[in-house]
Amino acid sequence: MSTWYQQLSHQLEIDRDLGVQFIQRDTNVAAPVEQEDPDLSKQQPLPGLELSGSAAEQLETIATAVAACTRCGLCEKRKNSVPGEGHAEAELMFIGEGPGADEDRQGRPFVGAAGQLLDKMINAMGFERSDVYIANIVKCRPPGNRTPEEDEAAACMPWLEQQINIIQPKIICTLGNTPLRALSGNPKAGITRMRGKEFMWQDIPVIPTFHPSYLLRNAEAKKPCWEDLKLVVSKLGRELP
Repeated sequence: MSTWYQQLSHQLEIDRDLGVQFIQRDTNVAAPVEQEDPDLSKQQPLPGLELSGSAAEQLETIATAVAACTRCGLCEKRKNSVPGEGHAEAELMFIGEGPGADEDRQGRPFVGAAGQLLDKMINAMGFERSDVYIANIVKCRPPGNRTPEEDEAAACMPWLEQQINIIQPKIICTLGNTPLRALSGNPKAGITRMRGKEFMWQDIPVIPTFHPSYLLRNAEAKKPCWEDLKLVVSKLGRELP
């Protein structure tokens, strides 16, 4: 067991929480995902939204607009919208599926059990939560935490697109099937087959991996997820702590 493995294991207990095996691998980018053109007819353009000021101020403007959004039926039962949070000029952006009960109650993304695991994943990569930006495909909780419907995702995507354009991350890491399908434009894409395979979204590299909630239910997925996160780190030109 190497020294850096011992330090990282001691700091974050990665061997317990992520099932990490600290081995070297070839970080050459896998073949790109074959993308289908998104059905733009299903997307509802945002009305004129005046964005000015710093990146942080622009994101706050979007958050205010999201709180009043009625573009789909998910607004009807929300306690709070969950626009996203983090560094306004983050080089790394995580995108999940949608808020759960804890997120709906607090108005913040990834604050439940899956969020606690995501925090540990972020720390293991050498970041603090405040260094990255975390958002979801939909900004309001789907009833019963179900998967967002295609029309709900399409209605909410313009908010996310605005956020990405403001933040301009160097890389995006998607978590689970829903953001993979939304950003790749392929409604049939599956995370098990596509995880770790880089594709581009408007000139920004995207690397998909498993959702933390899936990792909580499937310990065997933790090792390949860590391989994906190491690829993200290498793409950023950084070294693991």
